[in-house]
Amino acid sequence: MGDETARKELREATKEYEANLAAALSRQGELAKTPETSYGTPLKPLYTPEDAGDQDYLSTLGFPGAYPFTRGIRPDMYRGRLWTMRQYAGYDTVEDTNLRFRHLLEQGLTGMNVAFDLPTQLGMDPDHPQALREIGKVGISCPSVRQMEALFKELPLEQVTPSLTVNASAQSVLSMYVVTAQEQGISLERIGGTTQNDILKEFIARGNYLFPPGPSLKLAVDIFEYCVGHLPRWNFINICGYHVREAGSSLVQELAFAFGNARAYLDEALSRGMKVDDFAPRIAFNFSVFNNVLEEVAKFRAARRLWARMLKEHYGAKNPRSMTFRTGAGSGGSTLVAQQPENNVVRVTLHAVIAAMAGVQSMHTASMDEAHALPSEEAATLALRTQQIVAYESGLADVIDPLGGSYAVENLTDQIEEQVEDYLKRIEDRGGMLAAIESGWVVKEIDEEAYRHQREVDQGQRVVGLNRFATDEAPAFVLHSPDPAVANIADSELRDLRQRRDQQALSRALKDLKEVAHDGGNLMPPTLEAIRSSATVGEVSDVLRQAFGDWRAPTLP
Repeated sequence: MGDETARKELREATKEYEANLAAALSRQGELAKTPETSYGTPLKPLYTPEDAGDQDYLSTLGFPGAYPFTRGIRPDMYRGRLWTMRQYAGYDTVEDTNLRFRHLLEQGLTGMNVAFDLPTQLGMDPDHPQALREIGKVGISCPSVRQMEALFKELPLEQVTPSLTVNASAQSVLSMYVVTAQEQGISLERIGGTTQNDILKEFIARGNYLFPPGPSLKLAVDIFEYCVGHLPRWNFINICGYHVREAGSSLVQELAFAFGNARAYLDEALSRGMKVDDFAPRIAFNFSVFNNVLEEVAKFRAARRLWARMLKEHYGAKNPRSMTFRTGAGSGGSTLVAQQPENNVVRVTLHAVIAAMAGVQSMHTASMDEAHALPSEEAATLALRTQQIVAYESGLADVIDPLGGSYAVENLTDQIEEQVEDYLKRIEDRGGMLAAIESGWVVKEIDEEAYRHQREVDQGQRVVGLNRFATDEAPAFVLHSPDPAVANIADSELRDLRQRRDQQALSRALKDLKEVAHDGGNLMPPTLEAIRSSATVGEVSDVLRQAFGDWRAPTLP
């Protein structure tokens, strides 16, 4: 920051300014209260060079595309290639979702995020007693490869890759996609895309798990192992801070628990004899974007530096690509408000601006009607247009890390990194992430933070349209309504599949799957063969349930 004389002059000037500020604020009312970050740290009204610390530029910030990647993972960033513009879709029948993706692709979509319904996520077929009321409600019903084929019929899979947002049944769903891509003439070496496959976050955020944490971790890393050997273009996991935040965590917890999960996956893969530089370059992330601009930009910058240092210093990675934090960013669904839903357009615009300034690799922008229902076609198109306007009209794609060097942002970046490292230490003191999950400690931490936040909202925290500037006006647009015929269609298709498939081939494939499950081998190859033999997601899951059992979460005090 310069010599000691300059420091002294700055400190004296700062004291004078703070005295003037205190006098001005003393005459104010509510605005004079000291604001805090969303994770509870007081915010200064003004930041100066002293707040950025005595950073060594090259070791702490560096240049884009170089360690520690604080300012971006590629030297060219958006000047070379814009972020992938994804939209999340999946509703009613697979044919309906295919049409939605066709429409969005015509509008400029460059990546598809596929939503699966709860029965598919939970390894249940449409005729399962607990599945009936949920078929096609929050995503597509996809019990077999037939539905996957219909979903991606005549879509350009080599140009626009999908993200399969599924976890507990990820092996079955990935197998369905592999078979579908191969039937379209795409070889294993050319199949690209992502499986979410982050089962550990289900135990702490969403609850959509099938088996106990240990076997679940094994299944997730089976996909790592298989893809390293057979699908070199496939991102085999998308580690999700997003759902942790949506469950009520703080920004710091979002990062810490996602990185804690990442460590568990890394450790499991290494325990099998895999080399970190053979698989770490294909690990991807998915994080939320909430409304606070400076905090959220700082979060992604801190995440890049944390990941780079963790992979280099703790795991001994040599390949720079292993150290690059590749992440998507999605509009935080819980930031959307049902009241005055048109205001959500402004919130989502903030999300897109934040993600662009933060240097993410892909982006999903929510639709204004998502606090009420699945997005209408018009609302989904507007959400995509929001990304396109930010990309092509705002100028944010022209300058890399535009907030880098901001005293406030650099201070927040350091602060977030320090607090996340402290949380990671607490996780390690509890025996690692798996032990912390099994004990219920992680869920308890999130629950306490969620309660704190909700209490603040109930006590009047500003949410425009909800408890500030509220009106009684109803939404002025048409909302999507689920088609009640979808359940009957899914059940009919399932019966037809079971009548037409080769029962002997199916029985052999399921028998092989059962044997590998009991022997502890990699379950991806026999799952792929079972799916190729027209096994359903429910049938595959039932075989694995016999081997691994079910899981009951611990009762919290």
